[in-house]
Amino acid sequence: MHHRQIRIGIDLGGTKIAAIALDGDGRELIRRRIATPRGDYAATVAAVHKLVRDMESELGVVASVGMGIPGAISPATGLVKNANSTWLIGQPLKQDLSAALQREVRIENDANCFIVSEATDGAARDAEVAFGVIVGTGTGGGIAIAGRAVTGVNAIGGEWGHNPLPWPGDDERPGPSCYCGKQACIETYLSGPGLERDYAAGAGVALSVPEIVARAEDGEPGAEATLVRYEQRMARALASVINVLDPQVIVLGGGLSNIARLYTTVPRLWQEYVFSDQVATQLRPPRHGDASGVRGAAWLWPAGDNNTTTC
Repeated sequence: MHHRQIRIGIDLGGTKIAAIALDGDGRELIRRRIATPRGDYAATVAAVHKLVRDMESELGVVASVGMGIPGAISPATGLVKNANSTWLIGQPLKQDLSAALQREVRIENDANCFIVSEATDGAARDAEVAFGVIVGTGTGGGIAIAGRAVTGVNAIGGEWGHNPLPWPGDDERPGPSCYCGKQACIETYLSGPGLERDYAAGAGVALSVPEIVARAEDGEPGAEATLVRYEQRMARALASVINVLDPQVIVLGGGLSNIARLYTTVPRLWQEYVFSDQVATQLRPPRHGDASGVRGAAWLWPAGDNNTTTC
């Protein structure tokens, strides 16, 4: 194998693992996607290891590897914390993957990877301050200032999903239980499972998010009411972020970022809750879609910092 600057990015999601290989100019060479071995830590490490090895053998290189995870590596312990993929919590993921691949693997929060990608050459490339939202299996957030992620001293920068839903109605209290041990977390309302649960509570039947959206488009009142509640909740939740961070751009990512109506409805609704006479913040879809997380993960190794040496 010969060395040229190839970066592999991995996005370790709750339901899927996506991988990408970029050349030195940021061009995509290979993309892969597999199902996440849910609930099985050892199988998750093995799956990532195999993905990287397969891509490297296809390209004939040893690459740098960066990975985004739904959570963070604790600065205090070096172990995974805050992961809605709960089987990762308390595990030495960075050490185990680095040992398996015999090189340092850099790991960041998936929402931080997402917003770095979008702030570099995506939907927030013109924004000094940008907030990235991942609404999928969980609800994550990341902050980019001048294109760089704000990780924070506790490695929780941007983690809005575990604040309580702001300005709750009486019917929203005490709120659903969250895996973090609290109730009424934003994640329990805005995640895909949260939206699905909200629909099932009214309709008495469980449907996937795409099915609920399709039914709303077909005029089903229950599905429409579910999306209206979702938009209201997202507007309140993002208004609380705007009141603290005041970003030029908020970019949505994750599976629920594909709901097109959010981009017109939510900014209209958040006007009522943002502490300003008018709100110039823009809500945008991701330019790189599902690929943003993997691109941002690949760029955890900046140019000229390509560590492919054995640890």
